[in-house]
Amino acid sequence: MQALVERHVLPNGLTALLLVDRQAPVFSYQTWFRVGSRHERPGKTGIAHLFEHLMFKETKNMPEGEFDRTLERWGARVNAATWLDWTYYYQDVPGDRLEDIVRMEADRMENMVLNERQLEAEREVVVNERKQRVDNDPNGKLSELLWDAAFVAHPYGKPTIGWMADIEALSLEDCIAFYGTYYAPNNAVVVIVGDFDRDVALSALERHYGRLPAAEIPPPERVIEPRQTAPVRLETRLPLSGDRLMLGYKAPAMTDDDFPALEVLNEVIAEGDSARLQRALVTEGELAIGFSTMVPPFREVGLYEVAVDLREDASAEQAEETVLRVFEEVARDGITEAELSRARNKLETRFWRGLQTAQQKATSLAFWEVTGGDWRGLFAQSERYNRVTLDDVRRVAREVLRPEGRTVVVGRPDDAEDVA
Repeated sequence: MQALVERHVLPNGLTALLLVDRQAPVFSYQTWFRVGSRHERPGKTGIAHLFEHLMFKETKNMPEGEFDRTLERWGARVNAATWLDWTYYYQDVPGDRLEDIVRMEADRMENMVLNERQLEAEREVVVNERKQRVDNDPNGKLSELLWDAAFVAHPYGKPTIGWMADIEALSLEDCIAFYGTYYAPNNAVVVIVGDFDRDVALSALERHYGRLPAAEIPPPERVIEPRQTAPVRLETRLPLSGDRLMLGYKAPAMTDDDFPALEVLNEVIAEGDSARLQRALVTEGELAIGFSTMVPPFREVGLYEVAVDLREDASAEQAEETVLRVFEEVARDGITEAELSRARNKLETRFWRGLQTAQQKATSLAFWEVTGGDWRGLFAQSERYNRVTLDDVRRVAREVLRPEGRTVVVGRPDDAEDVA
């Protein structure tokens, strides 16, 4: 598949990745912008996510709602997302609509209509989304507290949805400036995967995007998060039936040589019925009703997360002690050859399973081009997993899972007795 991917860059800087795949008469068209919440300035948090909503409103050539109605009429699947390093938009479309999609997406990049009425309507949507997902959701609230406490300098610590005060204060002038700066061809990657004609695609891209002017994109400020030398702890009361524990540890960027070793380590300690945390917290330890982890696939240093939902008769302190014991054991003794082999196999299987559909292929290619800096990194994953050694896993466990490097956030049931 790698040999079939073509990369083209227009004179104005637009990057296009093309992969013809005729398994089904559909194609996935994705537009990724190299802007996310980490690019926001203080006091302007949430603008990248807000603008994702505004992009579905109106252009000079399409009245409000026409974009969605047109795609619905074609039977297309449409969505968008914003995170720390990027914002992207995708459509999965019948194969005879390529020219139309290129025209419509170029129109959105060039001709968005922004006014106070639209801003206030979408601001209300985002405010309600924040209330639902963060302010009134214990898990969302604890996650926000964890990231904010863990990062003292890097903008990764600020919520992608934005602080409520910032969302409410964003102005129309802020949105117009944001659009003019970041929604430009030299800040975008267009990916087309599926059943389409390569020459027709290149001609359409050049015709509809080629005349768009490049913008002056301010480089993101290079922020080095200081090494954490002591645990950070927070506790709050929330409508929970039992304690919830969240732990965060600084983790290497996705392109770092140590990142695949962290993925292997996470497979061993957290994934599957035989995983060490599963046994210690749930099946044998009987402290938790469940837990989850997240390995951060970010451009810069991220946060490895562990979240534990405790039984009503167990405490966050017991769970934290158990997690730290498991981490200490793996940092001291490492993992076995059998665990390493099993983790590699699972990761590689999951990797190839995630490249079955046109949408999956397009998303993976774009993600590596935007976040990793080069789409070809996608096809190095299998080799990266196979290079991981037992010593790599133990070294990464010692470096990432340092007791003094943890950030701890505890949610207590709001009717619980006070805890010192």
